[in-house]
Amino acid sequence: MATQKKSVLFICLGNICRSPIAEAIFRHMVEAKGLADQWEIDSAALGDWHVGQGPYDSAVKVLKEHGIKTNHIVRQITKADFKKFDVIFGKDHDNIKELKKLKPKDATAEIKILGEYDPKKELIIEDPYYGTYKDFEDSL
Repeated sequence: MATQKKSVLFICLGNICRSPIAEAIFRHMVEAKGLADQWEIDSAALGDWHVGQGPYDSAVKVLKEHGIKTNHIVRQITKADFKKFDVIFGKDHDNIKELKKLKPKDATAEIKILGEYDPKKELIIEDPYYGTYKDFEDSL
């Protein structure tokens, strides 16, 4: 009997920092447990500024330093994502607010803030884009 895949979508404003980092880390963890075939994992942007690009250089660098690979290409969230994914994770209250505005009436995805699952108990994952390299490290 085939098991239906679980699915998660990580969201941030531009899909170049926080959400591709979260996607890569989650994928790395799932693969390490041998469960890659049981999961659909992706990330997307609320805005369209960076569609078609890869993650920000500092995001790629910090992942690489931790032995985590990414080949993500930026995309913008779609209405279909609200039915395709089980859970859509935002990184801060503004992300959650915008996701709730975009959520269609027939959506099946749960919207949650990723920080609820942070072992460091930091509810908000700050955007490191305008910060220092340490801010990228802290967002892991």
